[in-house]
Amino acid sequence: MGNCKSSSRALLGKAHVVPDPEWRIPDFGKTHVPDFEWRIDDFSSLLKTGAKRATSGPFHCSGYNWDLQVSLMHKEAGSVTPYAALRLVPSELSLVPAHTVHAVFELSIYNHSKGMYYGCKASYSFDFKNFYSKEHCLIPLKKLLKSSAFLVEDSCVFAVEILKIDACSPEKKAVVVQKKPTTVQNLFVQEKGFVKGTYTWNMNNFLELDLDHSVRSPTFEVGGHKWYIRMYPRGDLYSTDCLSLYLFLDASDELHLESKKVAVMTLSILNQKNGKHLTKNSGSTLLSKYQCYSCV
Repeated sequence: MGNCKSSSRALLGKAHVVPDPEWRIPDFGKTHVPDFEWRIDDFSSLLKTGAKRATSGPFHCSGYNWDLQVSLMHKEAGSVTPYAALRLVPSELSLVPAHTVHAVFELSIYNHSKGMYYGCKASYSFDFKNFYSKEHCLIPLKKLLKSSAFLVEDSCVFAVEILKIDACSPEKKAVVVQKKPTTVQNLFVQEKGFVKGTYTWNMNNFLELDLDHSVRSPTFEVGGHKWYIRMYPRGDLYSTDCLSLYLFLDASDELHLESKKVAVMTLSILNQKNGKHLTKNSGSTLLSKYQCYSCV
């Protein structure tokens, strides 16, 4: 799908523009220096793939790894207008039971013509079952696509600054937000056609499984890449009361660690009495190596 490269460089800008009422931004933070800046090149090609959202590679801030996620067709309740919306996502591995991280942060999009960031201040309490912040609308998608300020040569820039972190854990360790040069990533989109494929995992010995541990399917190939399914019969830390399925790219796959693919994934379980499937569809999303999609 594309490549994502990390680096540190000079900032694009530091201030904010005057808000447009249509953007519905409830708050505006002070002038800020982002901890993370994410440039998406060939933005229109990303839309043409049908992807509903895209997730950056991880960046490190104050002892935690984070991702920035942009939703490309987000709609607020009661509205039919699609927005480009941002949300912050900590790494699941950073959060364990009895560990809560309350973060205050600022999400923004860059205005090239004015040399300013435009955005909103937000906060969220993350724990090992709630690791997606609320999506915050920045700009109507139609306005973004017609803009000569936010979209320059089919490229737009999103950013986040983490202002404060309060961690609640058995260790009760204080967290200090340490400022450092902005981490920068680029996502280069290459539009290609979708390749379809299916895989069926037949399990004839389900009742003989150790239900307290996960089970991995054989590796299979779809779309030129190797995949496998991991099943937790009694759920895992993130879904303790139901069977959980996860789809992974195999570690031996040649997809580069920083590359991403647009994938539409459907995981299902067959009800053998009525012949119907219990199904969950991911919609279109960007998938990178070591990321997974779950169906619970």
